[in-house]
Amino acid sequence: MSLSTTKNLHSLNIKTIQDAIIKTKKEIIELNIKKATKQNIKSHILKLKQHELAQLLTIETIKLKQKNVN
Repeated sequence: MSLSTTKNLHSLNIKTIQDAIIKTKKEIIELNIKKATKQNIKSHILKLKQHELAQLLTIETIKLKQKNVN
């Protein structure tokens, strides 16, 4: 699993991005719960999900600013 690029995320609309943000946050919470309860997780997946969340939040901010300017 490699880091995704933001090129394919820029084509999404705001609603889709917000849905993806919620889904990713839930996945991160589930991974953190598994980590806290000492269940077997692959720690690199947690890092990838956090990176994906940061990308989504950045793109959401950019799109909202563009929408407010126009």
